[in-house]
Amino acid sequence: MRPQATPLVPIERVEVRVRMERRIVMVLEALAEQRNMTLGELLEKIVLHSFEAVPGQEGEMCASPYSIDSLAAIAHLKRIHGMDFDTHASRRFQEIA
Repeated sequence: MRPQATPLVPIERVEVRVRMERRIVMVLEALAEQRNMTLGELLEKIVLHSFEAVPGQEGEMCASPYSIDSLAAIAHLKRIHGMDFDTHASRRFQEIA
């Protein structure tokens, strides 16, 4: 018995202009390169997973796209690029001129 092929999902990609903290972008770009993805593909993956709630934790927790190996790589990249803040730090971000 042959497994059924997963149907393709037609999409249209558009350019977006965003401003992000420099060290976050450096970590994202390095991670995308390690995973042989574009930055846009990585961001799509992150966003899609953030939209998916953990069953029973709706509104509190989201699915993570990262394996244990990926999380270790991210921790390493954060150290390399000086990203020494956590998930909730964005509330305290103050852009410098």
